[in-house]
Amino acid sequence: MISVVINILNEAEAIGRALKSIFDQRSCDIEVIVVDDGSTDNLDGALKAWRDRITLIRFDQNKGRQVARNAGIAAARGQYLFVCDADIVLESDCFKKMLAALAERPECSYAYSGYRFGSKVYTSFPFDQKTLRNANYINTASLVKRSDHPGFDESIEKFQDWDVWLTMLENGYIGAYIPEILFSFRSPTRAGALSAPYPLWMYRIPWCLFGIRIQKIDDYHRWRKIIQTKHGIVAEKRRER
Repeated sequence: MISVVINILNEAEAIGRALKSIFDQRSCDIEVIVVDDGSTDNLDGALKAWRDRITLIRFDQNKGRQVARNAGIAAARGQYLFVCDADIVLESDCFKKMLAALAERPECSYAYSGYRFGSKVYTSFPFDQKTLRNANYINTASLVKRSDHPGFDESIEKFQDWDVWLTMLENGYIGAYIPEILFSFRSPTRAGALSAPYPLWMYRIPWCLFGIRIQKIDDYHRWRKIIQTKHGIVAEKRRER
């Protein structure tokens, strides 16, 4: 069985599409756990048609997406986990192909694919340890063997998916790449998103030298360094020099 964990915060307008695409999956047993992280919109109305098909965990106030995800994982009963946001829309054979990839690659602990994020397409890359330690290219929405998933570090606010994959790598767990687009997200400016992505070149410019501060880019570099320090990547680069 696949346990789908959906954390949601004020995304009532999106959850119906996500649930339909999940329950339309072919040839697999599914349980869906929705974790309401303190929503104040009409989530009850949006979930009314699905209440007998989902498990709902509710927080009275917002505790953060990592806390919500961990609560869902703790309640999961499936052999596999699929953790995602409320605005995801899966292709009808997404889980079928991810399960097949893990069956073909039994040495792998998770299967991941490319995806659409608004108008942008992210194809991802074949699994490579060195590349993964340099940058994240695997979305949270991957099919993971539950016994191998470390859970989410609740102190991490950004790059939480990268932190999971690096932790798994340190435990000897690797991923299987599916070179297809198997799901999409509604929009880069969707409700609940931590930040809207800027073009890659904007992160390479030392804006501070020009007296310019862009908060989202500052946060990007700050959290990237936190992840690198946690996993010893900064120290490795210093030794290489």
